[in-house]
Amino acid sequence: MNSITPVILCGGSGTRLWPRSRKAAPKPFLPLVGDVSLFQAALARTSDPAHFAAPLIVAGSMHLDLIEAQLPQGGGARLVVEPAAKNTAPAIALAAQLLPEDAIMLVCPSDHHIADEAAFVAAALQAASLAAEGWLVAFGIAPTRPETGYGYIRQGEALAGGYRIERFVEKPDLERAQAYLAEGTYCWNGGIFAFRAGTYLEELARHRPDMAAAVREAVKQGSSDGARFHPAEVPFAAIAGDSVDYAVMELTDRAAMVGADMGWSDIGNWQSLREARADEADEAGNIARGPAELLDCRDVMVDSDGPRVSVVGLDDVIVVIDRGEVLVTSSRGAANVGKLKGPSAQ
Repeated sequence: MNSITPVILCGGSGTRLWPRSRKAAPKPFLPLVGDVSLFQAALARTSDPAHFAAPLIVAGSMHLDLIEAQLPQGGGARLVVEPAAKNTAPAIALAAQLLPEDAIMLVCPSDHHIADEAAFVAAALQAASLAAEGWLVAFGIAPTRPETGYGYIRQGEALAGGYRIERFVEKPDLERAQAYLAEGTYCWNGGIFAFRAGTYLEELARHRPDMAAAVREAVKQGSSDGARFHPAEVPFAAIAGDSVDYAVMELTDRAAMVGADMGWSDIGNWQSLREARADEADEAGNIARGPAELLDCRDVMVDSDGPRVSVVGLDDVIVVIDRGEVLVTSSRGAANVGKLKGPSAQ
């Protein structure tokens, strides 16, 4: 089997982790868990040359300087510069057009946290084997709670090394999420995929022919600038954007999944980040980054870039101070941070 080409998708406005994450410096490029950024961690876990080729990174022009500053020297990475943000289906298609048909693509978001890298690599190799046989493979994340913020995948009949996907399920209400967890055949859809470049383009052309044609023309008319490739703007701008889930995965008859129990989190809000930092907590569940004093508190997280924070007698509170902006939220409120009016303008 050919080595696997990581395709790292960089995008998003960063508002759900405001004020630490902002449009000019969104969460992929911040050291939120550990000492390196989420983007650097995504590159590192796909860096073993025994399994992985040099990565293709798909991103908008706004973040190219951040990306290039964090790339390892001599890694051979190529950057595909999206002329416009059109969601994941055309972004992946741009990368597929630049690869040989039989190349195995491993599509990874740049802003997820994976605690168990060995389990990730094992799942990637398993997915790549299925992809080489013509399957379009999703990682099914082992669920740890009845989560209402993720889409789900229901596994179907067994394959060698995985399962057919019986169906994709939208974000459920709590009652349905609890039923999915109890049934044991549902996994979270983590947004990580593996497929042959040619297979993906065939299925995209089958289900979204206009999108496939526009991407093909954008690449044909595109140009290279060192390690950067610039697709042509006019044909790409005409695309009606869509996710890979809606445009391909939910429509194809070749959808498969591999199970992955790897300590995954999409770091979707401050509560998710608090969970990912659990190993930093004291006996009372408190976590502090920056100068802080927590007295008679439980499950409090403080993240300050300088000003001292003192919290007394509170439970389940998150306090963030960054560049003069202050956020105070409960875990329940963390999912709504992106709705604040302030972050949208930054």
